[in-house]
Amino acid sequence: MRAIVQKVTKASVTIGDRCTGSIGPGMCVLLGISTKDTEKEIEWMANKLVKLRIFNNPETDKPWDADLLQCKLAILVVSQFTLQCVLKGNKPDFHGAMRAEQSEQMYNKFLEVLKSKIPNSDTLVQEGEFGAFMQVHIQNDGPVTIPIDTPESLATQKVKPPKSAKQNNRNQGKKKAENAENSTDKKVEEVTEDLDKKL
Repeated sequence: MRAIVQKVTKASVTIGDRCTGSIGPGMCVLLGISTKDTEKEIEWMANKLVKLRIFNNPETDKPWDADLLQCKLAILVVSQFTLQCVLKGNKPDFHGAMRAEQSEQMYNKFLEVLKSKIPNSDTLVQEGEFGAFMQVHIQNDGPVTIPIDTPESLATQKVKPPKSAKQNNRNQGKKKAENAENSTDKKVEEVTEDLDKKL
């Protein structure tokens, strides 16, 4: 998953005469979903965006010291499959981009996860329209533009399968045997101590 993050004074998306999303100061994100992306990449990217410190601290005005949540700013997310482009000579190749139907589901899931992390998301999280021909108006502040790619290591992380009932029974039996052995050792020690006292 690839995101192009821009700090903006304002940004909006229009389709013809219709505006689908508009924000004032905040962050505009162009999001490209690849064929390899899963919910792991969605969670990682959503966390990275809300914690990205590209704003001035609202209390000290220190630059590069605050994130969206601290500043209570808005974010505009626009799906852009062309970010997964690979050039073959002078021709762009988009085979790395996820197919439209699956990509739309991933995009909607990404928005759902992102909104869950931002208070007042009904107003602070704005979006474009998936699959539409859009005009994206971005007034970059700085300019500040940061490309972010999800780490490849996410794809290789293994999820431990749940233990079967047989494994759980084995573990419980092993623990019982260990407890019984410990109890026997303790009794032997107590008997030995009593004999020593009598002697």
